[in-house]
Amino acid sequence: MADHIPFPPWIRKGLATGAQYHKTELLLASHKVDTICTEAKCPNQGECWAKGTATVLILGHTCTRNCPFCSVAHGTPLPPDPSEPERVAELCRELGIQYLVLTSVDRDDLDDGGADQFRDVIHSCRTMNPSMRFEILVPDFKGVQEAALDILNDARPFVFSHNVETVPELYRTARPGGEFQRSLHLLSLAKRKWPDTQVKTSMMLGLGETEEQIRQVLHQLREAGCDRLCLGQYLKPSKESLDVAQFVHPDTFIRWKREAESMGFSWVISEPFARSSYHAET
Repeated sequence: MADHIPFPPWIRKGLATGAQYHKTELLLASHKVDTICTEAKCPNQGECWAKGTATVLILGHTCTRNCPFCSVAHGTPLPPDPSEPERVAELCRELGIQYLVLTSVDRDDLDDGGADQFRDVIHSCRTMNPSMRFEILVPDFKGVQEAALDILNDARPFVFSHNVETVPELYRTARPGGEFQRSLHLLSLAKRKWPDTQVKTSMMLGLGETEEQIRQVLHQLREAGCDRLCLGQYLKPSKESLDVAQFVHPDTFIRWKREAESMGFSWVISEPFARSSYHAET
């Protein structure tokens, strides 16, 4: 299995530290703000924290689902913390963050799927810094998609992002709590509701998908009105996670970038270490 094959030479990333990294680390800890960087064991954490930025994870670090590709803890989460919006806003003020990527665990236990907390965090940040820009990476809002988008309407403008993660043929294996059509519908619903909003998604490659399956998904995403696309290499985050089926060569990522751009995606990042929020501000 690919999991036992040594990483190819392009899957190597140096550790970034330094004064700014430690400042980011200390401020995150002092304000008790979670990040997907840490919870998902992102390979870009050092690079991003050394630049004074991080992808903030709201609504706790316990997910109501258990996707085998992900290392985020699962179980019964705590209720939303009413102090979280202010704590995130203060963190952004002290770090000087001008573009914040905001995400959350799945919160199927909440009537709004967590949309209220996204809105409140954005409002709190804008109170301190009205010029701040946002990208929200949301769950699929199972059963409450229209209601959740109505709540989020008050927090615009933002880039609206939701990850389809993989091809539909692999959902049962990689994302059993999700449904590809549900995710696609959310992206389409957002674009119809907010035609002037950039809609974004991300996919992991290397889980066993075929090129034709990838191509079909890209066409479906464009038909749904998706503007921005991120393609990256799946890397096994823990011993219990799914094995890597294939390490995709960087040249193949370049080819996918060109093909996606030819389909009409306005913004594409496609490289092994690309993740949802990587260089999102560009």
